[in-house]
Amino acid sequence: MAQSNAKPLLILGGGLIGLSLAHSLAKKGRSVEVLSRNRNEAAGFVAAGMLAPHAEGLNGQLLQLGLESLNGISNWVKTIETDSGMSCGLRQCGIVVPFVNSEDRNNYSTASLGIHLNHKELKKEIPGIASKWKAGLLFKQDGQIDNRRKLMRALEKACVELGVRFQEGIEVIRLIKDKNVFEGVLIKTAEGKNKKISAKQAVLCSGAWSSQLLNEIPIYPLKGQMFSIQGPKYALKRILFGPGIYLVPREDGLIVVGATSEKDAGFTEGLTPNGQIELQEGVNALLPIARSWPHMERWWGFRPCTPDEAPILGKSSLKGLWIATGHHRNGVLLATITSQLITKSICNEELTKKEHDLLMAFQWNRFKTN
Repeated sequence: MAQSNAKPLLILGGGLIGLSLAHSLAKKGRSVEVLSRNRNEAAGFVAAGMLAPHAEGLNGQLLQLGLESLNGISNWVKTIETDSGMSCGLRQCGIVVPFVNSEDRNNYSTASLGIHLNHKELKKEIPGIASKWKAGLLFKQDGQIDNRRKLMRALEKACVELGVRFQEGIEVIRLIKDKNVFEGVLIKTAEGKNKKISAKQAVLCSGAWSSQLLNEIPIYPLKGQMFSIQGPKYALKRILFGPGIYLVPREDGLIVVGATSEKDAGFTEGLTPNGQIELQEGVNALLPIARSWPHMERWWGFRPCTPDEAPILGKSSLKGLWIATGHHRNGVLLATITSQLITKSICNEELTKKEHDLLMAFQWNRFKTN
């Protein structure tokens, strides 16, 4: 697609949200440049890829945001796959949430949206589940996408095919502004040189690091450790979403296990014995037959969190700067609706009433104190 000679729109962050926006805006004919320190450290490469607004027990407007995104994911993925020629690994495999009794199941916030399972039905859906789990909810409408091995690479390829430019290995030091108008960024290149990039428009989607560039938004990192195990193919057909632990089976039998939630870890990198023990104990408590399945890989990452655990979307206090960050543990789920809403806002396209209400619900200034 032909690009204009105008200054490119800058995407500040090369993770899943940044790539989704770059792709969406490039499809509209915009000249786009992605600035990224290290795309491999992005949460999009770390997450398990669950599409689980029902299983997560979301509620209120966050549930509505998740449902809108889930409804659009199939078409969104088809577009990415067409542009990239690569599979994204989308599967509507369904998610089972187990409970120790039927009362807890019935009190779950999204219980009315799922299929109620008794003990016998739960064991049929999840062969080998621990005996303490007596009831369950099956959300057939929820699913997964293989973000770590497929989606992120497909998005990168799709962006390249549409003419998106990348600057990798650079650090955005600060935003450049004149009063309340965004004018560009100061970066440090991979060679250690400072350089100014002028721009009239940008989207801040730097994940857990976003508040380092714009301190008006309350973003903090929530560290999560994960590992994967190799089970027999089809040993687990549905995602198993337990309290504090989940098992996400890929088609080849690989099972992604996550995740710890370490609020006090800050940006401390690396695996910890306590974190890995917590995950293994979670597997043992949910699916004892999996305790002997071999471990394949271990990793960690940082979720971008806000005080209400919901994203920040829309315009910032600076004219020309939009925000798309703070997706907590739902970045993969919300990538579709985020790119849709922010792209429409940037391109001055008319929003439906539902889109407008959702965008207004997740503005940055909801945290502003008088």
